[in-house]
Amino acid sequence: MIAGGRRIGKIEIHRVLEMVMPFDRRTFFPNNSDEDWAPHRSWLEPDALDPKLDALLFPMQSYIVRTAHHTVLIDSCVGNDKDRPKRPAWHHKTDDAFLRGLRSLGIGPADIDYVFCTHLHADHIGWNTRLENGRWVPTFPNARYIFSKQELDSWRDVGHKNFARTPLEDSVLPIVAAGRADLVANDFALDDQIRLESTPGHTPDHVAIALQSAGESAVMSGDLMHSPVQCLHPEWVPWPDWDAALASRTRRAFLERYCDTPTLVCTAHFPLPSAGRVVRAGGAFRDGFRFIYDDQPWS
Repeated sequence: MIAGGRRIGKIEIHRVLEMVMPFDRRTFFPNNSDEDWAPHRSWLEPDALDPKLDALLFPMQSYIVRTAHHTVLIDSCVGNDKDRPKRPAWHHKTDDAFLRGLRSLGIGPADIDYVFCTHLHADHIGWNTRLENGRWVPTFPNARYIFSKQELDSWRDVGHKNFARTPLEDSVLPIVAAGRADLVANDFALDDQIRLESTPGHTPDHVAIALQSAGESAVMSGDLMHSPVQCLHPEWVPWPDWDAALASRTRRAFLERYCDTPTLVCTAHFPLPSAGRVVRAGGAFRDGFRFIYDDQPWS
């Protein structure tokens, strides 16, 4: 079962890839000029920045964590049949790449015990639900879904001018209505191996998922960073960040916390294989960090 995955102590970690999607770099980082990007193109291309499209390449993926007691899904990608008119590749999608990825690991929807969501953006909650006879029902019928209560309340009661409520209504609120949601604080721990780590800014109560077992550790960073260039420049702000100043401080604090440690950092949208270690950068970028990719193949 571990072939192609990772082992952190007694925990297994696997990726489930739904798609890789291009995003226009100027739109995604609206405050950064071509001159800002120029020193970085040589190392970002072609995996993180497609030179032909001049676009950032972001995997849409989930992580599966298997402990002795639980099978946990972290973030649930884009999903099928969702109304996402601003994203044609996501809009009313009907492919089964995500479910095939689960099956390739010997996992069916009924085998998931917990679903953790780092935040409530559309590409991290989509497979929470599936369409059945015109109704949104939990995709993982036996799972408890772990949501930050503060995060949910922020989107439900306030929302954000740049985001529609539709993903909340089709991928989160049906879970609550079905009685499958656990609304928790941002220091929640499932057990001594899996806990939340507060990383706000990208959304009101964005969290990372920290893992620990037998003296080894990993962390799923969610969307506190989208591109490896933000390791060198934590101050670069992508347009989806809810609170730009807070998100920048969170990125730097996260990078400082894990810099030059053995903790495996599993990112949501860095180029495949998306996992590695944070080290302090040298040369011209003394105040920044670098992301060193793990050289082991994933499944």
